[in-house]
Amino acid sequence: MKRQAPEHGSPPDSTGISFTALYTGAVWHRHGLSDDALATAPGQWLYHLMTPLEATGMAVLGANLRIFLLQRHLIIDHLVEQAVNRGVTQVLEIACGMSPRGIRLRQKFPQLHMAEADLPAMATRKASRLLVTGNLGPRHQVMPVDILAPAGDHSLETVVARTFDNREPVVVITEGLTSYFSLPVISGFWQRLASVLKERPGSVYLSESYLMPTQLLLRSNLKFFGGLLGAITRSDVSFHFRDDQQAAEHFSSCGFPAVTVHNPADFYGRLAIPQSRHDPMVRVVEARS
Repeated sequence: MKRQAPEHGSPPDSTGISFTALYTGAVWHRHGLSDDALATAPGQWLYHLMTPLEATGMAVLGANLRIFLLQRHLIIDHLVEQAVNRGVTQVLEIACGMSPRGIRLRQKFPQLHMAEADLPAMATRKASRLLVTGNLGPRHQVMPVDILAPAGDHSLETVVARTFDNREPVVVITEGLTSYFSLPVISGFWQRLASVLKERPGSVYLSESYLMPTQLLLRSNLKFFGGLLGAITRSDVSFHFRDDQQAAEHFSSCGFPAVTVHNPADFYGRLAIPQSRHDPMVRVVEARS
């Protein structure tokens, strides 16, 4: 899911299926995390196209985008499993794209009610892929959502209320979404989500965030590539926070009473995740109601 931020007071326009979602899906597939039905030809082409850049990043910086994608994905999986082991049985993945998480979770935890959501074009595409795998059904649904819609059938509040047992907690996941919005825009979504989860005690929100590095050269390069990616995806690519404390404090100010910012380095040796040479740029945010 990628949606353009408002300009000049006009409502934002959806950009449909973004190439970044297809590339991310190809990374999952190449690393044995996905089903063949979720692999796309454009995604595989982008994977090949990006390989030289990813190799250069690994050689020069000791990390690359693929490492960060795998770190965040597997840590989020781990935190979802912790929530399920505490008794949560409802999961909503927003901006699902070609994420294989729903298939894997339902295979491991058949009792889960898994809902995947994205903008209408991607939701339709994802539903057709899941139908082929035989995973689509009453306990594994795909639906359209628009996180910026203040009301209506596709709004966050409506999707959650009509999809789940609202007496029970829910895990909400956004992976690969929030960095495509400016902090003021995405904060509005976080505040509304905090209100939704507050009504369902025991709920958890999981997302990732990228910290802006302190090294001047790396920061300049990232700002350049962020601007380029923003132009391609017609979005406002942003690094929202400078450190873990600032991230935690901001989520708290949005209405989440308990926030933990997870550094992938803390999971080295505990989870089978790739390691970067230096402190990872990516963080996983766990915010509880």
